[in-house]
Amino acid sequence: MIPKIKNYISQIIILRSLKVRIFLIIFLAGIIPSIVMRFGILENYVDRAVEVREKDVQNQIQILANHLTTYSYLQDTSSGIVNAELDQLSTLYDGRVLIINQNFSVIKDTYGISEGKTIISEEVIKCFKGENSCNYDATNHYIEVTTPIIDKTVLNTASTTSGDAATATDAQEIPAATESEPAIMGVLLISVSTDSIIINQEILSRKAAILEMAMAIIIFGIVFLLSAILIRPFNRVADAIHAVKEGFADEVESVPDYLETEHIIDAYSQVASRMKVLDDSRQEFVSNVSHELKTPLTSMKVLADSLLMQKDAPIELYQEFMEDIANEIDRENKIINDLLSLVKMDKTAADLNISNVNINEQLELILKRLTPIANKQNVELIFESMRQVDAEIDEVKLTLAFSNLVENAIKYNKEKGWVRITLDADHQFFTVEVADSGIGIPQESLDQIYERFYRVDKSHSREIGGTGLGLAITRNAILMHRGSIKAASVEGEGTTFTVKIPLSYIA
Repeated sequence: MIPKIKNYISQIIILRSLKVRIFLIIFLAGIIPSIVMRFGILENYVDRAVEVREKDVQNQIQILANHLTTYSYLQDTSSGIVNAELDQLSTLYDGRVLIINQNFSVIKDTYGISEGKTIISEEVIKCFKGENSCNYDATNHYIEVTTPIIDKTVLNTASTTSGDAATATDAQEIPAATESEPAIMGVLLISVSTDSIIINQEILSRKAAILEMAMAIIIFGIVFLLSAILIRPFNRVADAIHAVKEGFADEVESVPDYLETEHIIDAYSQVASRMKVLDDSRQEFVSNVSHELKTPLTSMKVLADSLLMQKDAPIELYQEFMEDIANEIDRENKIINDLLSLVKMDKTAADLNISNVNINEQLELILKRLTPIANKQNVELIFESMRQVDAEIDEVKLTLAFSNLVENAIKYNKEKGWVRITLDADHQFFTVEVADSGIGIPQESLDQIYERFYRVDKSHSREIGGTGLGLAITRNAILMHRGSIKAASVEGEGTTFTVKIPLSYIA
């Protein structure tokens, strides 16, 4: 059982090969038309040959029928000329000739076995009515032709008699004489064999089969070479990618043979560049995480060592150092919590807890919670709602995202500044705009602010206490909702973040 399964799997793998598929397509494209043409030509040959044979026989039998009346063969079958013609016709077409008189009696049979017998058939009866017939029996391979034997002398006599009657009765008016119907004196029936046609067909079929085999061998060789040549650029692509994978080359060598190979190389180069960026980002992230986690620990170590070195340090110094240590612990804890939140956001399989949320109430609750921080910074919070908005969102994740935006706007603001939150919606999306009168962001930094641990002003950020993960968390939460976030800023004047999210969750 197992060898059969392995054989089946190997067959599937072979059929998945592009080289094999190209080979099969070209090979079949060359062979199938020749097979179709062979059968079509042979069948057409038989039909055409039978049609020609039928016409020849009909012409010959018509001539023979005329001779039969000329030599009065129906009254006397001893005519040597007619018998010779009958034998010659029978031999020429490998057939059998029957002559039937008006009594449906066979007066001549070239086979000599049915003379004197009565023969009644549909074709013979129709022929006595003046209808010729020609039938081909494809099963038994013969053609049967019938033609009436017309005695023209009877027809001519009838015409003469009518003329004499008209002369004798010139004194009185009589109808004009009409031409009499032809007198059918008998039927000439001939059965012609088509074995020679079938034999010729078989000979042609054998020769065509031999020719097809030769063509198949030639096509096989040509297609084998052609498929190998056609697939070679793809092998070069695979080798070039493998070289990069093994470290033998820094970039993939271009393969311009086909447009497809160029597209593959371009796509791989883009993926490789993206992977390099991700790898650099990962290394930078690890370095930043190590640095960010180590910094509070270093500060706590310095503070603790300072206390240990001072045996008789006053209680006030202890309290001051312990307060600093507690602050560093809080900072460490915040970094760890933000990292955990970011990891959860990065999981593409993370399920969102979607519910219908009143966005107006959500933003009002966020502003209420952040008001003490704003008051401490002497920053005014302004909320403007254009309309009531309900949307299908994960309330926890978007609350974290909006909180980060508003909190950053407060922290990086000026004395007696302001933060304006504007809510609006259309029939598809709702928009939250967070604008501030803060210190702003340099234009060259706008594309990097969503990177983990990135800070525009590291010294100022250290004083404020940020971890550098807030905007990364915010962006991930918005992207999980199939939304978008854009930033516009003028350094020294302020920053505006615009978030656009679908009203209905798109899975």
